[in-house]
Amino acid sequence: MSTIRVAWGTGTGPTEMSSYDAALADANLHNYNLVAVSSVIPADAEVEAVGTAPDLGPAGERLTVVEARATRAGPGPVSAGLGWSTSEAESGAGTEAESGAETGPGLFYESAGETDPEAIAERVRSGLAAGRDLREWNFTDEEVRTATTDAESGTYATAVVLAVYGESEPIC
Repeated sequence: MSTIRVAWGTGTGPTEMSSYDAALADANLHNYNLVAVSSVIPADAEVEAVGTAPDLGPAGERLTVVEARATRAGPGPVSAGLGWSTSEAESGAGTEAESGAETGPGLFYESAGETDPEAIAERVRSGLAAGRDLREWNFTDEEVRTATTDAESGTYATAVVLAVYGESEPIC
């Protein structure tokens, strides 16, 4: 079974990119090349909210992520949120007894913007509900994590929440 870790962070800086790098550093994901994927959780994965990511391999390697990210110039707040919902393992092939999976497939949904974390969390919940309606899976849970910070005048601020699939892999 693989683990998908949910990490989050915030950062500020003199440029958009420097504030993004600072937010990734806050989540301990700043030394990797991030490759974004859409939002489906494989049936054999465990999702774990960790806040700060552990060491996931050598610097410069590739990490597969679902990312909620918002950056703004100050002054004002910025928030990002990511939620997930998993389903029961289906009977037959792929069940816990046969493959070690504890859950079936699931979904991530992300939202971000210049608003408060409660509004972002509500957008995430609405998106997850819409995604569940499109699938015939028996969903059993839902979790949401948000990150928020304020940009001061003359600076940039970034909030990120990322779901990180497994550990890093070499790029070349």
